[in-house]
Amino acid sequence: MLPLKEKDRPIVKKLLEAGCCARCVLRFCCLGVQSAYRQSYEDTAKELCAFIGDSENNNSQDAAMLEQHTEDPPSKKMKMDAAETDVRSEGDSAVVPTVMEEGDAKPADSDVCVVCLGVLQEFCDEAYAIKISDVVKAKNYQFDTMVLSVSLPAQLSVREVSGYIKSICLDKDDVIQVKEAFKWTMQGLVSKELGGVPFEVGVGFTHPETDSDCVHVLSLFKKIFFTVSVFTLLRKLTIQLHALLNDIYFLSRKFPCPPTRPARKCIAQDVQCLHVSVFVAGRYNKFSRTLPQTPWVIDGERRMESSVEELIAAPLLSSFRAEGFNFSSSGREDVDVRTLGNGRPFALELLNPHRARFNKAEVRQLQETINQSSDKIRVRDLQIVSRDAMGHMKEGEEDKTKSYTALIWTQKAIDKDDITFLEETKELKLAQKTPLRVLHRRPLAVRERVIHTMSTCFLDTHHFHLKLRTQAGTYIKEFVHGDFGRTKPNLCDLLKTETDILELDVESVDVDWPPSIPE
Repeated sequence: MLPLKEKDRPIVKKLLEAGCCARCVLRFCCLGVQSAYRQSYEDTAKELCAFIGDSENNNSQDAAMLEQHTEDPPSKKMKMDAAETDVRSEGDSAVVPTVMEEGDAKPADSDVCVVCLGVLQEFCDEAYAIKISDVVKAKNYQFDTMVLSVSLPAQLSVREVSGYIKSICLDKDDVIQVKEAFKWTMQGLVSKELGGVPFEVGVGFTHPETDSDCVHVLSLFKKIFFTVSVFTLLRKLTIQLHALLNDIYFLSRKFPCPPTRPARKCIAQDVQCLHVSVFVAGRYNKFSRTLPQTPWVIDGERRMESSVEELIAAPLLSSFRAEGFNFSSSGREDVDVRTLGNGRPFALELLNPHRARFNKAEVRQLQETINQSSDKIRVRDLQIVSRDAMGHMKEGEEDKTKSYTALIWTQKAIDKDDITFLEETKELKLAQKTPLRVLHRRPLAVRERVIHTMSTCFLDTHHFHLKLRTQAGTYIKEFVHGDFGRTKPNLCDLLKTETDILELDVESVDVDWPPSIPE
């Protein structure tokens, strides 16, 4: 039996007469018992009819006696509480909820619910759950968790308020929303069809026949569209629309109550399947001086045939059957810079993967597949990580240190003694303006960076190796050649001669993530 109370009888009767479906009646009675929505629609409808039938049988004899003692025709207006009929506003004789007069009611041409437009009638049963499950199974997803998301036509919000008015349910914060009722009914059914394993499935509905229900609401905000930015527009529309839909007396003058009976039910859109992203992390070495980290596109034209992220992502996309990816790393090297040593930490977010479960042996095999695909890169410590763990790669990024080896050219001839003083220079503070070569994609600023230590290896009178351990984010090339004086001090100033960098290697990125995996 439905846990309805005596005070619900008049509400149930009014809503059924107005054309509400059985589950919408439960919603407007603020019934929060989920099992009531899960029972079959037919059983719910029968119980509601029996519920109001008991009252009608008890009152039928009294009603007959009253009819014998009155000569006036029955009143066509619904009686309202005194508190409601006393409400007035300027320009209106009374702004109580306007209700369709019972004498004017016409037989409905359809039995589609006037509030939910059939969503809780036709799409909350095992047959529709099977249809959803078949779509998911056909896409061959592998998953561990499920969330059932629902997209409903906007006009349901307007019709919902008309339902509040018809049921005189002015304390509408306790009314169960259509989305909640749908999920309560369908979540278990879909999970059952999918074998009980949770997953995220999205279903959406449209109802073109009643799109015009929103015309009055949109007309109130026409001026906003031409006076504010897009973000301000969305914020204002959201705030004002929310306030409007809470103004029951305003809506009672603008929209029919009860809502007009639609001829057709909602149209179910394609089922959308979305698996939460899977994150794969590791470290990579780059051995080529002609390989960019990300695709190198200039003026719409691709300059290099591949990139580090593509070489890593291709086998992962194929194995996880993902629809896309996002690549991130702890810093980046220029196309002509190698990354040696223990490699640079990176992470890939794999979007909507159809497969998500891999054991350690399978992940190791993926790592080998990447390494065998090209001699330009090598990956180590490959592992599946959580979204939260991704933050470790970026935490305190500028406080970390990086080590480099650079091949330096000097215009003036030098000997070994001319460069030994560099090894005694500690904690050298730099002021670096945004380099000219990256000014097109980074804001102009002066960044303070620190070179912690330097060491040298003399090669000949115009060349030497310079090893540096620096604060992360230091522009090494600009420190060497000065970038037309935009980096102060620079190596030209220190050696009192023009210098340039011929080769640069990243020797280590001192970020303790991801965890090392023994070979």
